Amino acid sequence: ALEKKVAKSKVGEKVGLPCCHEIPSSESLRNYRVYWQKNTTEVVLAYAQGSKISEHDRYENRTDLDTTNLTLWISPVEILDNGPYQCVVQHLKFSRDSVVPRIVCDETVTLFVTADFSEPNITAEVTASSCESTEMVVRCSSHGGFPKPKISGVLNNRSLVWNATWVSESSLSPYNVTGKLWLNVTKDVSLTCSVEYSGFVKSTSLLLSR
Repeated sequence: ALEKKVAKSKVGEKVGLPCCHEIPSSESLRNYRVYWQKNTTEVVLAYAQGSKISEHDRYENRTDLDTTNLTLWISPVEILDNGPYQCVVQHLKFSRDSVVPRIVCDETVTLFVTADFSEPNITAEVTASSCESTEMVVRCSSHGGFPKPKISGVLNNRSLVWNATWVSESSLSPYNVTGKLWLNVTKDVSLTCSVEYSGFVKSTSLLLSR
């Protein structure tokens, strides 16, 4: 199987998506048509015979084409930029009365966009208390990140499972996550809540006193 090309970026950064063709030094962009498209349907940026012929409204003033290696630069990156992009390059042969395009390459690069989550916020609310133990509801929440995160917890070195809920306006919108736990605490314990997304982790710890 062909190795899939992948690019990663955080919201607000600049990212370059590599194309499958480099224009030799003996030639110029004028001999080519270059199409960068997303999801194979919307043309992000297109060049023909050396000049820009189209640019998608959503990418206006955010894209740039490297005129030799045809890398598509996007800056600043937005969550909506997440997804597959296709670079299609045609070489143009000019005869007296026609232009004959020949496809040189057509390859997909997938852009994975990440947005940082806030530091998790842990709150504990005592629901019942006796001489032996304290019952409490613990909540851990974090917001504004992408993609959909995993939430995990550790209580005195034992891992625990949160009852988690996620909120997002769409699959390409920032996520808010909240985890909930019911604990019966008999001594002071340390609780850590971690939010994981795209290889990144944000953690917060809290000492729960009985």
